[in-house]
Amino acid sequence: MKDKNVARLRRARRTRSKIAELKVVRLAVHRTNSHIYAQVIAPSGDKVLVSASTIEPEVRKSVKNGGNVEAAAQVGKRIAEKAKKLGIETVAFDRGGYRYHGRVKALAEAARENGLKF
Repeated sequence: MKDKNVARLRRARRTRSKIAELKVVRLAVHRTNSHIYAQVIAPSGDKVLVSASTIEPEVRKSVKNGGNVEAAAQVGKRIAEKAKKLGIETVAFDRGGYRYHGRVKALAEAARENGLKF
């Protein structure tokens, strides 16, 4: 099990180094079995500008289970709305080494539908 996580972190590091070169705002995703988290991080990488997750009370009320595609779509919508309030429209998508399918894909597509470009 440990090797699986090491491999994921290695893939994530490669993506993050490329995003750091570009010096752009990034949308980072983290998922666990029961929740999904999204953060918009400043180009310098030292400051979280906006965050959304299935732990937030507003999201918790609307979804029964935080570990499914429906919940991920809700988080994607919230993160896009919060980012637009700050005037952030373009981000680089950091999938954190996770494959682009299922919950990660649902979050990304919901964010795109609500006005984020990446």
